[in-house]
Amino acid sequence: MVEWVTTPLQQTTAATSHETELPVASTTDQSIAAVDQAIADLTAGESRWGALSLTERADLFEQVRDLVVAHGAEWVDAAISIKRLDPGSPLVGEEWMSGPYAFAGGLGVVAQSLRALAAGDSPLKGATFGESSGHTTVQALPAGLNDMLLLSGFSAQVWLQKGISRDDAIAAAGLAQLDPTVTGGVGAVLGAGNIMSIAPLDTLYELAAFNRVVALKLNPVTDALLPTFRTVFAPLIEIGAVRILTGGADVGKQLVEHPGVAHVHMTGSAVTHDAIVWGTGPEAADRKKAGTPLLSVPVTSELGGVSPTIVLPGKWSKADIAFQAAHVATQRLHNGGYNCVAAQSVIVSSDWAQREEFLAALRSAFDTAPARPAYYPGSDSRVDGAVRTYPDAERLGPNGGRVLVDGLTASSDEPLLTTEYFAPVLGVVELPGTGADFARAAVDAANDEFAGTLGINLIAHPTTIAELGSTFDELIADLRYGTIAVNAWTGLGFLTPTATWGAFPGHTIDDVQSGIGVVHNAWLIDRPERTVIRGPFRPAPRSVLHAEWALSPKPPWFVNNKSAATTGRLLARFAGAPSLAKLPAIVASALRG
Repeated sequence: MVEWVTTPLQQTTAATSHETELPVASTTDQSIAAVDQAIADLTAGESRWGALSLTERADLFEQVRDLVVAHGAEWVDAAISIKRLDPGSPLVGEEWMSGPYAFAGGLGVVAQSLRALAAGDSPLKGATFGESSGHTTVQALPAGLNDMLLLSGFSAQVWLQKGISRDDAIAAAGLAQLDPTVTGGVGAVLGAGNIMSIAPLDTLYELAAFNRVVALKLNPVTDALLPTFRTVFAPLIEIGAVRILTGGADVGKQLVEHPGVAHVHMTGSAVTHDAIVWGTGPEAADRKKAGTPLLSVPVTSELGGVSPTIVLPGKWSKADIAFQAAHVATQRLHNGGYNCVAAQSVIVSSDWAQREEFLAALRSAFDTAPARPAYYPGSDSRVDGAVRTYPDAERLGPNGGRVLVDGLTASSDEPLLTTEYFAPVLGVVELPGTGADFARAAVDAANDEFAGTLGINLIAHPTTIAELGSTFDELIADLRYGTIAVNAWTGLGFLTPTATWGAFPGHTIDDVQSGIGVVHNAWLIDRPERTVIRGPFRPAPRSVLHAEWALSPKPPWFVNNKSAATTGRLLARFAGAPSLAKLPAIVASALRG
């Protein structure tokens, strides 16, 4: 373990800022020794990992899952200390759901996938396949009765790249675990500092999808979680499959450039990615032009972007407007706005008859959402930077810590469309038109003018979707994003272990945008293209009254959900040992939200 001293790079990890610079940091003898020892341990542990059967690996993952649940309260306590949340606040539910719940769920499904392979089956045996716009699809949600009951009305499909058939998908599912004796060396994972399950889930994916042992370097923001992570990863640490490092940029640099590392995966920003891959200053530009990166090993990444939300005009009730305004506010303000997939811009029609009514409700929801500290390093300066760029911006929320910018144009000349502020900053982009004309213009703007391809949300009344007919399906197919959420938030894709998570395919290290490759993907699906999520336009009971046949109340991830903490804790326990007997308590808590 290495002590951390704050540097500019560490402050902006998992955030995008044009001011980010890679610091000049000396590598101490202590950090060299820590990294060298970790790589030596993992090199020895790789042979032990490779000798394990699929069943033994599944056993280990389930042991880790059990430890996650057993120590979930410690995990959440550390997270709320980092984020300075009131322990009695409903916002603590975010830490249960995006922490222990997400990791325990991923571990459980990966273990199931390995057991299927051990039995000679595909992880996709029994999966529901379909077809959409020329793509074979795999239904990731619901994946069984529990999903149907917990998330009634929500669905998710993983779209495979074109040309991949159902039979191809079934045969290739399992990735590196199809031949578990062939290991992939040591993978270095640079963990994120915002969502506490990202680093553990990325570690799991390296082990499962690529058969690599893992040196996990924690983001310094999350160092308080080190004792808990050591406890829950103990079964994998004991056999030499995982080592956990802490420290600053010097440790990260030493790790990714270590000759014993075969692969690097990072979560953060395109700016930080380029600093790691190409360096900084004029020399970095020369390296990029010449195609000679600093690193000689492959680099995958999950980076951020300016995730838009498209609101299609329609005839909405007052209850619809209030609910969807809270929905959009959640997409921006969940975790304080420090999410790589947080919605930063809302695209609305200037010709929508209810435009003013919706924006008034959005302004109110954005303003009155629960207060929380701006815990992520550099947040206040990024908010101030947005206000300097947009002097007419509204300062909302407690102490004016939230920024709303109205009247933006859909142009890449707009800084708010190209700079990920990684802070509670929200812009409103206006385009003319209604119906198919507006929808097409909004999709084109999202594809061509916004930075990044990680995720996009689209909100539309069921009648509007029906009126668009096949055009709506064509628009979804045309969106170039890794996760597309219709009447849902892309964050549900992050929480769904059987879904894929990552940028739209095609980026390269010299034009990385929102990253390269996918993570999560607990069925170990080969060559996915995107995940498409759909949810009900209205919560229950209004959904049933309007024939949507969805029984889900207000989702527990909404920032104004009053019972989120209790629901999140119950969900984490459920993920550790799913049981129908646990569902009534979860449903009862969710209904109080």
